[in-house]
Amino acid sequence: MMQNLLLEEGGLVQVESVNLMVATYSKFQPQSPDFLDITNPKAVLENALRNFACLTTGDVVAINYNEKIYELRVMETKPDKAVSIIECDMNVDFDAPLGYKEPERRPQQREEPTEEEADPSSYGEMDLGFRAFACSGNRLDGKTKGIEPSPVPIDPSDIKRGIPNYDYKVGRITFIRNSRPQPKKVDDDDALSRFIAFSGEGQSLRKKGRNP
Repeated sequence: MMQNLLLEEGGLVQVESVNLMVATYSKFQPQSPDFLDITNPKAVLENALRNFACLTTGDVVAINYNEKIYELRVMETKPDKAVSIIECDMNVDFDAPLGYKEPERRPQQREEPTEEEADPSSYGEMDLGFRAFACSGNRLDGKTKGIEPSPVPIDPSDIKRGIPNYDYKVGRITFIRNSRPQPKKVDDDDALSRFIAFSGEGQSLRKKGRNP
């Protein structure tokens, strides 16, 4: 208080009794960016203002929190420049701290092309496997004109790529081979039980009956 009134020890003070209106709104500006380190500044300010009876626009309020002193300047009060804060419902707002600078926004860096966005010109170096009618031919008359195959453009959808192993673990190598389903084996006992000798029907080349 003596700092706000610019008083020294032993100085004279003139006191005048006035009636102040009840505060409805006040705005504070922290004098240091360190005030942003407080997790709940409104609760800390509300607890500190219990030791004050009034606020005046332009005053500096000192708050002791976590063994550190934070100073806040009263930027605005409503409904008057000097208001009473005893048993009142007051809305509190904060201005940007003195010397605070907003962080600069860095431009987003362009992401590198993924495997799906690879250059199609590199597909020629890949093993394309079998391609129908891709070789040259021979003519019966021995001429070489018109036997060279015309180049066919490569469609990216024709490129065959490997299937990724989603169960891959570091330090483990898995060999995946093409496996064909094996034919179903029939037990010998079942085959013998089903077989019946001479169970078919016979045919005769000689017709029955006598010639007229």
